[in-house]
Parts: sequence; C-alpha cells; structure tokens
Amino acid sequence: MRRGRELWDVGSMPRMDGRTALVTGASSGIGLQLTRTLSAMGAHVVMAVRDAEKGEALAEEMRSQRPASLEVMRLDLSDLGSVNEFITTFKIAHESLDLLINNAGVMVPPYSRSAQGHELQWAVNHLGHFALTGMLIDILADTPGSRAVTQTSMAHWGGSIDFDDINSVNGYRPWKAYQQSKLANILFARGLDRRLRALGFRSPVSLASHPGVADTPLFKHEKRATYWGLKPFMQDAGRAALPALRAATDPDAQGGELYGPSGFMEFKGFPARVSPRNKGSDDELGDRVWELSEEMTGVAFQRQLEGLICDDGGCARR
Repeated sequence: MRRGRELWDVGSMPRMDGRTALVTGASSGIGLQLTRTLSAMGAHVVMAVRDAEKGEALAEEMRSQRPASLEVMRLDLSDLGSVNEFITTFKIAHESLDLLINNAGVMVPPYSRSAQGHELQWAVNHLGHFALTGMLIDILADTPGSRAVTQTSMAHWGGSIDFDDINSVNGYRPWKAYQQSKLANILFARGLDRRLRALGFRSPVSLASHPGVADTPLFKHEKRATYWGLKPFMQDAGRAALPALRAATDPDAQGGELYGPSGFMEFKGFPARVSPRNKGSDDELGDRVWELSEEMTGVAFQRQLEGLICDDGGCARR
C-alpha cells in the first residue's frame, strides 16, 4: 500500500533548525548520507559511530564544505556496556532529542559473537538499537514532536524468529540470521508505537524505513557474484537514504508506518509508504520478540517512562 506524493525527495523536507538528531552508523553509507542531509537542513546531528577518529575526520570534512553542527560520540552497538556509556554521556550533554534514526547495521558477516555472547547481527541490528531506544525513550517522550525511525530491510520479507536458537549456536546461516534481525527491526518499530500510544504518550512516534537495494559498504561480506547480480537493481546511498528521511521528517507520516522505495519490487525509486510483508505485521510475534529483547538487554521501556507525567502540554519529570 502506497500513499501520495510519490516524487518526494530532499527538496520536500522541512527545515530542521534548532532540532537535535541522533544517527547511528553515521560514518558510512546511508548513515553518512543521512548525516549530511539532516545537517544541511539545519539540524544538530549527533554522529553515533564505532570509530570516533573516523567520525571526527568526516565531521571536519563536512564542516569544511558548508556550515554544519555535528557532534561525534562513540557507540559500539555490539556491546551493551558501550550503549550504557553512550547514554550516560549523551544525557549529560543533551536535555532533548527530536529525532533518533536507528540506522547502523551489519550484513552477513562470518559468524561471531557480541560482547554479551549474542550472534553479531542479532546484537548490532536489533538488540543494540532496542537498548539504545529504550534508554533514550524518556528524553524522546519529553521532547514534543519527536520521532524514532528504525531501519529495516526487504530481507524481513523472508524472515523468521528462531526462539530455540536465537544466537545461531546450532548452525549459522548468514542470510537467515540477517533476515531474522531485520524482521525484528520492523516488529520493534511497530511494537514501540503501539505501546507508546497505549500508555498515552504523544511523543515519540515510531516508524520504520527500508532502503531498497542499496549500493553501500554493507555488501563487503557478500560474494562478488551476488553483488554484481544485484547491481542493476541498486540505488546509491543518496537515494537509499530517502525513505528514512521521509519517515523522519514528512509531517504527514504516521506512527507505525513503513517507508521504502516505490519502484518495482521496492528495489529503488522515490520513497513512499509501503506495507510490511509476511511476518512483519504479526503483532503477536512482535510481542514475543519484545519480551525476549527486554530479557536479553535488561532494558524495560515502561520502567524508563515511569518517571514522566504527561498532559496536553507535553511531558515532565515527577
């Protein structure tokens, strides 16, 4: 299902002056493009990156090209300890957050485990972002009009959740594990919006996006034959960033929606509202993944929100 204004692009974006955006994976591919575009539109962008030195170099390069308000902070999503450290540092420096884009990801790497022993794609693509969002949910709720956008993938179409072997201990199939993590992303984005509305919170609204088939460094672990086979269907990082940008900034976007390319098979094209496929709209499955994620991360969203009192004027600490 798609909805109007099929030719939406960067020229359709509103200005972001005075707003703070946090982008994970901001030093390469789509994340770097998101950072460039949001800062060009006036936002103060916090670049959450694993390699802070690389992030600082890119920030300096962007500042040399045009005025840009950029802040680099180290974040390793594969380590929940790093997520905790990031949150502490961020909340000392910031009292509000208008936009969170959960963009970082890894795709089909050789089998490895996170600092907490979780399969790497499950840890980085899902658990790290689940924990990050959960620990920022109070500041997002306290910022009127805020949004959280989680990047999923077309890979969620074929995804399933292996609750009996979530960390692929009994056999690792890279694509199956990637599909599992991307299915968790769309279920998380939808589940977060449902929970926030049920609790009476107006902010943030939670949306999802997928980039289509994007020509980015994510393909570094994929076989060259697969890459070149997909090459005719790919779009560059600038185009691939548009669904997330529309989800993040289009005033008509609604919580729980998914944005992706509007072209053939959603491979590429202008961003539009699209529909989750197969298990991506299974709310019951989403609830099971949510419970597992809280157990694996130790982050309980409702507990994070308990210190807030909200009314028509917004939210405030008790």
